Amino acid sequence: MKPEHRTSSLNRLKTVRGHIDAVIGMVEDERYCPDIMKQVSALQGSLEGVNRVLLQNHIETCVLDHVKEGRTEQVVDELMETLRYAPGLPQTKG
Repeated sequence: MKPEHRTSSLNRLKTVRGHIDAVIGMVEDERYCPDIMKQVSALQGSLEGVNRVLLQNHIETCVLDHVKEGRTEQVVDELMETLRYAPGLPQTKG
C-alpha cells in the first residue's frame, strides 16, 4: 500500500473509531433517535471515504501492475468484485 494511502486510511479509521464511541454514548444516554441516525449516517459516509482511498490505492498499485503484465481479464474481474464494496456505484448483474 502506498504510504500516503495507508496513512489516510488509518487516520480515517481512527476517527471513525472515536465517532463510534460517541454514538454508542448517545444510545446509552437514550438521545433523540434522529440525532443518532444522523451520526450513523455520518459514520457510513466516513467509511465510504476509507473505501474510496483503498480503491484508489488498489487502482494505482495492483491494477496498474496487472495491466503492465498483460493480465487484463483478471483486472476486470477483480475490479468488478472490488466495486461490489463501493456503495453508490451502479452494480452489474453477471
